[in-house]
Amino acid sequence: MATKKVVLITGANGHIGFRVLVFALQEGYKVRAAVRNQEKASRISAAQSIRALEPGEDLTFCFVPDLLLTGAYDDAVKDVDYIIHIASPIESGITPDQYETHLIQPAVGGTLGILTAAQKSPTVRRIVITSSIVALIPWYDLYEAETGKVFNEQSRIDDLSGPYKSESEAYAASKARALNATTRFLEEEKPHFDVVHVCPSWVLGKDELVTESKYITVGTNGSVLRQVLGVKQESATPSTSVHLDDVATAHVKALEPSVPSSYCLVAQSGGVQGTTWSDAIEIVQRRFPQAVAAGVLPNNGFASTKRTKIDASETARLLGIDFKSYEEQVVGVVRHYLELKGVEPR
Repeated sequence: MATKKVVLITGANGHIGFRVLVFALQEGYKVRAAVRNQEKASRISAAQSIRALEPGEDLTFCFVPDLLLTGAYDDAVKDVDYIIHIASPIESGITPDQYETHLIQPAVGGTLGILTAAQKSPTVRRIVITSSIVALIPWYDLYEAETGKVFNEQSRIDDLSGPYKSESEAYAASKARALNATTRFLEEEKPHFDVVHVCPSWVLGKDELVTESKYITVGTNGSVLRQVLGVKQESATPSTSVHLDDVATAHVKALEPSVPSSYCLVAQSGGVQGTTWSDAIEIVQRRFPQAVAAGVLPNNGFASTKRTKIDASETARLLGIDFKSYEEQVVGVVRHYLELKGVEPR
């Protein structure tokens, strides 16, 4: 029997990271999950999907309290075949003068840290890094104007410099700089491993590690749930979304040699036109009529859409998948909310 390949997953307790961990175990990998402390490891081990898999020795943990410390991942990468690097600092409530030090520099530093650590481990074959479509599309085209341009896996932007109009724009700058820093690292260092990026759009799907309904509105799932709970969102959201399962699939399949070295996989559903966020209201009315009638789901909010065109067809072809629909994304998020409220999801 062939020896199972070992993959290190950073950020394994996050929205994307946990689902990637589950899918990697299902695909027959041994997983070493990097988390900050034992409490986060225990939450992962106690999750229903992990208990159902009974991974035993196929799931181990290593602790990285501070991913920005020099050599933070040196021990974690020893003897692994692959790395999926998802961990990235995401802070909220910071002031504009902190964008550079609290968002951008940590994102770049954390990525370079995992690359440098991997150089010291001769067993590493490939690193898959979680990036974002915000690293590929200029801010103006993504958020501010419907230019009609179509972006894809080959799109790139230069490093962004401030001042930034918002925390979201600074986050986009952090992702662009981290991706570009990786490209320069590969060109200059010529390491023994290669790198593939996964660039998701707005990721929607049940976060199994969220066990209180009030926390579902935090993060990208809130783009759906807030309007279902009656919030009328003032600013428009780009027409870009993808199911969490598809993002996890992209990360695990990116380990395979069929995905070219240095490729950027773009995870985006709905074809070039993408998502119309306000469609969630009709979907919820149709799929959960009893919860709406009972007032559990007010379903009277609104979310406007800014059309941003992305062609992810080449990624779908490479991965051999059809991206799940916006309806499937909405249903997964809302069903989870109702389950946590103790309401029959109907």
